Amino acid sequence: MIRRPLAILWASPGSFVGLTAGLLGLCTGGRVRRVGHTLEFHGGFVKWLLKRLPVEAIAMTASGCGVQVKDYGYLLRDDPVYAERAARISELTLDISEIVAREADALEAVLSKQRMPSAEKLAFHAPCTLQHGLRIRGVVERLLEAAGYELTPVADSHLCCGSAGTYSLLQPTLSKQLRSNKLAALEAGGAKCIASANIGCITHLEAGTATPVRHWIEMLAARMESLPG
Repeated sequence: MIRRPLAILWASPGSFVGLTAGLLGLCTGGRVRRVGHTLEFHGGFVKWLLKRLPVEAIAMTASGCGVQVKDYGYLLRDDPVYAERAARISELTLDISEIVAREADALEAVLSKQRMPSAEKLAFHAPCTLQHGLRIRGVVERLLEAAGYELTPVADSHLCCGSAGTYSLLQPTLSKQLRSNKLAALEAGGAKCIASANIGCITHLEAGTATPVRHWIEMLAARMESLPG
C-alpha cells in the first residue's frame, strides 16, 4: 500500500521532496498500548524516526497509527531521554490526507481534465481514529469527490465499525454486531466499493462483506493513473 501514497505525492503539482519508503516491519505500538502496556512501544519506531530527522513531516497512511504517534509527546513527557524528541515527532506527524489536502486545489485541477463517464458510487467509512482521534472530518471526502467519485450517504457515520484496535479480538460478538450495523449503513446507498483510512477498519470490514474495501488513497491513485499522459 505504501506505493500508492508515494505515487500521489510524486504526481502532485506541489513540491514534495525527500520521501522515504521505510518502516517495514516496525510498529508504532498502538495495539500494545490498547492492552495496557503504554510505555513498551517507543523503542524501535522512535529510534528509526530519530535517525531520519530533520524532515518536514511524518506521513501516516493509517489513522490508528497516526493517533498513536501524535500522542508520543504526551506519553513520553516525563522520559529523560525521549521527552523532547518525542514531542517533536508528534508535532511533525500528519495523516496522509492532511498532506494531500495541502495541494487539493492543484489536484482538483488535474483531475478535472478528464471526468469519469459516470461517477462510481463509493461509500466512505471514516475511522474513529480519523474523525474523533485526529479530528479530521470532510477532508478525504472532498478529495474523493474531486476525483469524480459519488459518495453515498452513510447513516450514523460517527459510530465505530467494531475493529477498535484489539476490541475485535477481545469482544468478538459485540465487534461483529457493530460491523454488521456499519456494513448495512455503508451498503445501503448501492456503493460498488467501500473506502476507509485505517488498516484495522479495512481488514475488519472486508471480512464481513463481498463488497471490495480499499484505502481511500488507492481510489485516488487509481483515478490519477487513468489520466492521459
